[in-house]
Amino acid sequence: MAEQQTYTEQNLTQALKKYDNDAFEYLYNNYKGALFTVVMQIIPDKIIAEDVLQDAFITAWKNIDKYDSSKGRLFTWLFNVTRNCAINTTRSKNYKSEQKNDSIDNYVSYVDEKENTIFNINQIGLRNQIHQLRDDYKNVVELSYFDGYTHEEIAKILVLPVGTVKTRLRNALIELRKQFV
Repeated sequence: MAEQQTYTEQNLTQALKKYDNDAFEYLYNNYKGALFTVVMQIIPDKIIAEDVLQDAFITAWKNIDKYDSSKGRLFTWLFNVTRNCAINTTRSKNYKSEQKNDSIDNYVSYVDEKENTIFNINQIGLRNQIHQLRDDYKNVVELSYFDGYTHEEIAKILVLPVGTVKTRLRNALIELRKQFV
């Protein structure tokens, strides 16, 4: 296995400006970790961050002539190029759209992972919480949520006005919410 050459910053810069592939490989291998961290602070999605890092190195490769060592170190310049690429990505329409629209693949794999999980309402303690409510609240919640009756049907069963059923149901939900907060 060939031993990789080491560079001083000045030698590396000169080799990069000559578009030396070995120098670029050295640059990539020695700077990718730190620059990837920069990208991940702006874009937490690893796959997108990897693409941005690649774009940053390509941008640096194409614009190495713009690097001026009198204005700062090579790493500082690369840091700024990488950071700008990440910020530009977050401002792009595609990125904004992807953040709003989650891929169905994310949910399919999540459902596959949870395949053997059976949700039982009694296991989360909701029924116990409902039984701690006042009787008039408990009755409307039981009939509505567990038995599936409509407001009108509950009103007929309990011989109450529909408005009273709705009010009791609303108040019961407010009480339940207080118990879970």
